[in-house]
Amino acid sequence: MRLENRVAIITGAARGIGRGAAERFCQEGATVIIWDVLPDGEATARELTQQGYRCDFMTVSTTDVPAIEAAARDVIDRYGRIDILINNAGITRDKSLLKMSYGEWQQVIDVNLTGVFNCTKVVAPYMVEQQYGRIICTSSINGVHGAFGQTNYAAAKAGIIGMVRSWAKELGPKGITANAVAPGFIQTAMTDAMPEDVKAKAIATIPARRIGQPADIANAYLFLASDESSFVNGHVLAVNGGQAI
Repeated sequence: MRLENRVAIITGAARGIGRGAAERFCQEGATVIIWDVLPDGEATARELTQQGYRCDFMTVSTTDVPAIEAAARDVIDRYGRIDILINNAGITRDKSLLKMSYGEWQQVIDVNLTGVFNCTKVVAPYMVEQQYGRIICTSSINGVHGAFGQTNYAAAKAGIIGMVRSWAKELGPKGITANAVAPGFIQTAMTDAMPEDVKAKAIATIPARRIGQPADIANAYLFLASDESSFVNGHVLAVNGGQAI
């Protein structure tokens, strides 16, 4: 029960890594609020509630500042505080530089980078007021090392690293830590759709010789959200099985 009595907002938690985090945080005693645009989020929250956990769903786009402001105020009105913000929501629009459109660039930047700024900008003042908070943002192995066909995605995920390190310096004196998790090759709906030979080649580059699971990332989020990480600030935690050393 490392998150007992904590209130956590997790963006993009309708499915995949975010859903895994919502489940893990509920198991550790947190009240979890899912912010997502996918209707799957309502089903996820309902399933967790039926299991006896405290979980709500709010339809929130990370690109819609008024909606974020209204949702954050709703969380405060209902629960009195926001202790943890997991900026997990993200999209991909993969193309090589020569084929990528300006729209595909902007869509990914809007959600994966500006969306993280939007949510943190709105939630941080509540954390400052209570002099406590954990801000955790999802970067990527490709934000650190780059990736073919992901100029937009890699740029956004690299930008997240710069933001959390800035926030660590700005918000640290106010009892708030800001860190990032950089996942490697993780099993999601997107990777499930990949050809088996492509997946096998990717796994062969990982010293752990397996694909990562959403639970691997959820456990990293959990550590950074817990009091066990109170002296970890401005850090990028790589969770990739040793794929990039």
